[in-house]
Amino acid sequence: MAVVFDKPKSLTDNVLHYCPGCTHGIVHRLVAEVIDELGIEGRTIGIAPVGCSVMAYDYFTVDMVEAAHGRAPAVATGVKRSDPSKIVFTYQGDGDLASIGMCETVHSAARGENITIIFINNAIYGMTGGQMAPTSLPGQVTQTSPYGRNTETQGFPIRVCELLSELDGPAYLERVTVNNVKNVRNAKKAIKKAFQNQIDGKGFSLVEVLSSCPTNWGMTPQKALEWIDEKMIPYYPLGVYRDKDGENNG
Repeated sequence: MAVVFDKPKSLTDNVLHYCPGCTHGIVHRLVAEVIDELGIEGRTIGIAPVGCSVMAYDYFTVDMVEAAHGRAPAVATGVKRSDPSKIVFTYQGDGDLASIGMCETVHSAARGENITIIFINNAIYGMTGGQMAPTSLPGQVTQTSPYGRNTETQGFPIRVCELLSELDGPAYLERVTVNNVKNVRNAKKAIKKAFQNQIDGKGFSLVEVLSSCPTNWGMTPQKALEWIDEKMIPYYPLGVYRDKDGENNG
């Protein structure tokens, strides 16, 4: 019998620790599939963050480095500059990348570092219990905004792709999601392009993935996927925000 669907070689056999309905697992698989298809497993180094994906080193068969909270782009820069032949990626959530790590994110992008960043935006702090994140939507109820995010006192969400698109350094910025089959396929194309850009020496690439957090959103997994369509995408439009090979359409 022909095998039509199998586990990527670049994923370990470890059981994922993520909550039911969390889409981290989908993105892990896409990253692993891309690594397999590009034939770069032996020279890829991943940088794990602090957050829900802090144990990403348990799930990929490539070499991994654990970074201090928010410092993944700085660590990735050091690894890549010390050995440019390596393919280096970070895998970060919105707290790690857009809050404590915003400085490292912006400056690595401004320098055009030849690294790949996979950015998971679930609009909340997942690991620590569901507090408001830099990406939490206006009016969104969280543990630290029980009456909804008030933009007058708590400011507006940070749109990372739009922010970085104002810099000259990035080569590629795209926002995708994984809440249905079509979007999963588009997300894989974006992730593959981000890795290929690094192989080709084109510079800084970031793929933002709108992701679900059913546990901290207080929803069923199915409702959480629908909430991405209903609430997140209108505020965080999908699309390419920078592509030095083509036209920006963000």
